[in-house]
Amino acid sequence: MAAISRGFVGRQRDDTPDLPPGQFLTEDFPVLSAGPTPSIDTADWEFFIQTETGKKHSWSWDEFLKLPSEDVSTDIHCVTRWSKLGTTWRGVSLDTLFEEVESIHEFVMAYSYGGYTTNIPLEDLLDGQAWIAYEFDGEPLEPEHGGPARLLIPHLYFWKSAKWIRGLVMQSDDSPGFWEQNGYHIYGDPWREERYS
Repeated sequence: MAAISRGFVGRQRDDTPDLPPGQFLTEDFPVLSAGPTPSIDTADWEFFIQTETGKKHSWSWDEFLKLPSEDVSTDIHCVTRWSKLGTTWRGVSLDTLFEEVESIHEFVMAYSYGGYTTNIPLEDLLDGQAWIAYEFDGEPLEPEHGGPARLLIPHLYFWKSAKWIRGLVMQSDDSPGFWEQNGYHIYGDPWREERYS
């Protein structure tokens, strides 16, 4: 069952060209989770990418923080119809993390601490489109927003930006993750209103 908390307020802004169809502008940062917020000690945190051969590329928290990072300013859009414009993040580009990864598969399944999953085409993670984010608005990412680190794919609805990211597993087809198995769209483009299947 989803847990909903503060921030589900806003007003529709049809005159704002930065808002996808059917979205409402919010100044808050609403929280929606598919379960309880896990407690993750960075001493135990690991991020991995696993290929179809079983080869695992992994980074501890300290190794991850030594990778080149980027500041990202972007809009985010939730399937529950709120949008937050001009958000600022810091994270490691998936381009950096995939530099040494060899795979013939075109899809990934994202796995989170706590058991959440979501499927993503590999092409949506590369070419400067996605990050593993660990700061929001100049501060460490709060646990309720996915800290210590979350996936950030701002051109898709925000359920694709998996909180508490643990790893990515390459897969041969676009098998659905948690919300996709429960009626959400397999892809989730906010500009096409791909909310539900």
